[in-house]
Amino acid sequence: MKADVITLDGGKSGEVELDDAIFGLEPRADILHRVVRWQRARAQAGTHKATNRSEVSYSTKKIYRQKGTGGARHGSRKAGIFRKGGGYKVPVPRSHAHDLPKKVRRLGLMHALSAKARAGELAVLEAAAMAEGRTAALARAAAALGWTRVLIIDGAEIDANFARAARNLEGIHVLPSVGANVYDILRRDQLVITRAGVAALEARLK
Repeated sequence: MKADVITLDGGKSGEVELDDAIFGLEPRADILHRVVRWQRARAQAGTHKATNRSEVSYSTKKIYRQKGTGGARHGSRKAGIFRKGGGYKVPVPRSHAHDLPKKVRRLGLMHALSAKARAGELAVLEAAAMAEGRTAALARAAAALGWTRVLIIDGAEIDANFARAARNLEGIHVLPSVGANVYDILRRDQLVITRAGVAALEARLK
């Protein structure tokens, strides 16, 4: 499939051929869901913590006799039923990450790119480069192009001036091709890939 190439000033810079095996697939929600869930699980800190019975400081003496009180049988004030007692099956620090085959991760990225292309939310940019790292200049260009919540994927390296200009703009996010991922692609309204980014992604996914 062919796509028009645009420039930052809103002009056209020819066409580029997009590989149908990467940008022309029928998006599958189940694959996208699996990959996004895998990404978010890996990003979860897992630092939740509560005290259990072994971590509560209290006397281990039996609090009252076993029988004859008319109440429940207890042997320790550390039980979770008592005030300041330790909890039962409390959360502990752990990793929430789980495995996902590389083939599924690769397929998920291809389906995310195809989903944006099919929805008409994919644009190809000649180059994400600026002579000066001025935020105001990039903001004007983004407004003229209709970019609101946009992810820009560049080649192996990001132009320093462009990255500096985009740093203070809330709706513009820039990633190198190696950082392209399903979650960031799907959560933006628009996806912009540079010529270098297209070549890098096709080389990565073939």
